[in-house]
Amino acid sequence: MKSIKINITLLFFLTSFLGFAQQRNNDETGYKKRVLETVEVDILSSYYTQDGDNAAVTGGRGTEELTDATGTIIISIPLNEDDVLTIDAGVSAYTSASSSNVDPFDGRRQADPFVASSGASRNDVWTNLTASYSHTSDDRNQIWSAMASVSSEWDYFSLGFGGGYTRLFNERNTELSVNGRVYLDSWTAIYPFELRPFTPGGNGLANGFFLDNTITGNTAYNPQFVPFENEKRNSYNLGFGFSQILHKKVQGSLSLDFVQQRGLLSTPFQRVYFADVADSYVANFQLADAVEQLPDTRFKIALGGRLNWFMSDRFVLRSFYRYYSDTWGIVSHTANVELPIKLSDHFTVYPSYRYYRQTAADYFRPFESALSTEEFYTSDYDLSKYVANQFGLGASYTDIFTKARLWKFGLKRIDLKFYKYDRDTTFSSSIVTIGFNFEVY
Repeated sequence: MKSIKINITLLFFLTSFLGFAQQRNNDETGYKKRVLETVEVDILSSYYTQDGDNAAVTGGRGTEELTDATGTIIISIPLNEDDVLTIDAGVSAYTSASSSNVDPFDGRRQADPFVASSGASRNDVWTNLTASYSHTSDDRNQIWSAMASVSSEWDYFSLGFGGGYTRLFNERNTELSVNGRVYLDSWTAIYPFELRPFTPGGNGLANGFFLDNTITGNTAYNPQFVPFENEKRNSYNLGFGFSQILHKKVQGSLSLDFVQQRGLLSTPFQRVYFADVADSYVANFQLADAVEQLPDTRFKIALGGRLNWFMSDRFVLRSFYRYYSDTWGIVSHTANVELPIKLSDHFTVYPSYRYYRQTAADYFRPFESALSTEEFYTSDYDLSKYVANQFGLGASYTDIFTKARLWKFGLKRIDLKFYKYDRDTTFSSSIVTIGFNFEVY
């Protein structure tokens, strides 16, 4: 159950490194400068923690405690003057009190939505491998790219592929780009433990679990549960970009992204409790009335804009805004501002602030608010209405001459960043990231 919060933060972190590593300028004398002079290696790692009281695994009530440690290595290899091959490999290991309660009845602790189980679903490892290739034209005004990726986790496997094209105009003061990606995912549907006896051939209340445990409350437990037939999910992404140098100190850009998803968009192990069904318990744990049911299609659109103002040799103001909407009824607004302050030729600090606000999905229902007569329902608070604030502080060391060297590796850059994220619910998280950029001789 890879957290989306981690992925968003790491995306911006990785982007800053790749932007630093890739160069595509050409000498005016006719000398054809290489797109990338030497092999470059980025080593990135992060440590993420979160907590809250609205776990979707336990129907919108329960611990959201999670920790995650991620390591990534990115190797950019110049194949010739024009072509670059990039290999991106990452491993993420997490421990989740929330997902541990997919099976809270492991017998080691009394089942409770606010207490972590010690079952197998408590820990997992996510792995990813991505290869990308880019070709730049002789005049350095056109770039073609292609990528392929594979990733896996305990309950899903994903294949991805895509490509892009970038065109520079107006003495490279104007840039247009288009890119597309396709992800083909396969779920291994894992259901809450108490619902498994109700799968075909599971014997229902005659199963050993219910014979060995006493149901309290509504003893005529009869969940509204049918296993998902389709365990595939396909995502199709199309993005457009426009960048313009507006002034010698001002640069702006616009982006437009479309995402179409089809297939299993519900998370099979996320419980839902109905308001019109009497509660059933084993120990302190309320038995699921159903698992979340969401439409099998979702269309997303996002429009973003950036404006960077180089105020002086020491100060740069970076601003970003994004509008997002989808067919599930979510509308969100994101505003971000970052102020890099150059303390010296080598050291820069990056204070930042991010504001986020979204409406609730049409199908979101808080704990015990959904009705059994509804077609779609979820108690995942990621789909609820909320406002979030994130404060960040980063520091970087840059040495383009790579004076610090270890064997054949010359250190070009170190980045260290910390982000603190809080919603107006009980959810909060923090992440520390560190990255090293090396040039290989």
